[in-house]
Amino acid sequence: MGIQVNTAKHKDTIYIDEYDYFLPDERIAKYPLAKRDNSKLLVYKGGEIAESKFLSVAEYLPKNTLLVYNNTRVIQARLIFTKNTGAKIEVFCLEPLKPVDYAQALGAVGECEWKCMVGNLKKWKEGSLSKEIAVSGKKCTFVAELINTEGNTHLVKFTWNNPEIHFADILENAGELPIPPYLHRKTEESDLTTYQTVYSKIKGSVAAPTAGLHFTEDVFESLKPKNIQIEELTLHVGAGTFQPVKTQDIADHQMHTEVISVNRTTIANIQKNLGSIIAVGTTSVRTLESLYYLGTSLNVDLSPAHGNNTLLREGEGSRSLHVSQWQPYTLNNHEEITSNRALQNILNYLDANNLTALHAETQILIKPGYKFHIVNGMITNFHQPKSTLLLLVSAFVDGNWKKIYDYALANNFRFLSYGDSSLLLANSKNAEINEIV
Repeated sequence: MGIQVNTAKHKDTIYIDEYDYFLPDERIAKYPLAKRDNSKLLVYKGGEIAESKFLSVAEYLPKNTLLVYNNTRVIQARLIFTKNTGAKIEVFCLEPLKPVDYAQALGAVGECEWKCMVGNLKKWKEGSLSKEIAVSGKKCTFVAELINTEGNTHLVKFTWNNPEIHFADILENAGELPIPPYLHRKTEESDLTTYQTVYSKIKGSVAAPTAGLHFTEDVFESLKPKNIQIEELTLHVGAGTFQPVKTQDIADHQMHTEVISVNRTTIANIQKNLGSIIAVGTTSVRTLESLYYLGTSLNVDLSPAHGNNTLLREGEGSRSLHVSQWQPYTLNNHEEITSNRALQNILNYLDANNLTALHAETQILIKPGYKFHIVNGMITNFHQPKSTLLLLVSAFVDGNWKKIYDYALANNFRFLSYGDSSLLLANSKNAEINEIV
């Protein structure tokens, strides 16, 4: 029997129960395949479904496609402390607060502060936690102090007494890789390799951009005969990405904030290839679509006819480089601009500030009814029921997610992070194609 949903809803309301389906535990891939590119591939285009292996993904990608992937690398963000009583406290580092920049926080010496989740918090009501750590023969006492609490997250200050040791060293030597909780197992040595993409390099994520786990050198070689270009960007994946929505109405759901970084050369190449952009993973989708709304917030007309030859510089005015979760749904008609123009606005902003990369934050929520401005196709895994990722997929395939997931369930596809993949290609009506001003 196919996935059943209640289609009766208010036009402005999206009930998360309509994006639920039964996922048997045995369909969740607990481990990856021995060879990454042997995973199954579901191809969806024009309402039709085909099945193949990921090694053959190039056969289904249009010629001259620009493939964009997320180069973030998962950090060993889970720290376990043992109190004198024997109680174990888990401190899960979510994002840096002081310093707020990931590179600076991971390179910090002596102290730093992070937003964290804390397991077994009831056993850590006061005082500090500490443990002895050795890094390449250098020792230190590593201390965690609970500063304050906001909602279900906590501000934790970390200090250590060896100036030769960076925070990244501590995580790599004392932290655990945070594999998804739905795997219902402990992190194993093999996960240190298999839960990273082969192209990961910028440390900062607490969860992997799992669509990229299928790529191998053989797959990249297969792209070359079709003149498929590759670009990379960075979105550091937060723990909230894969969390099920807990509110009945999606309007009540609060999206998490994630940090993105895109090089100027990448943005220029995306602009050049509008109409041929395939995103690897939902994190890349969110980053690319966020570029459009960042560009609209920088929409300053530079033409002499309008008597305006200045551009907002970094730190000026009230605009900030941040995309709120509802921004895509609040633009007035006169505020909408072409994708080409939005990207040009970003390029102008970078040039005016002598910047080689765009750094920003996004809370973008892509839900059914969203109009895609940059992305023409995506490679993505099969996602949890009642998740914002499933809402994103539904938005992209014009609501036909049930057909895709019914097929995957009926044909022994493996689900979630270590599971199989899909290539979703947009209908022309669902994407903004080759807009030039």
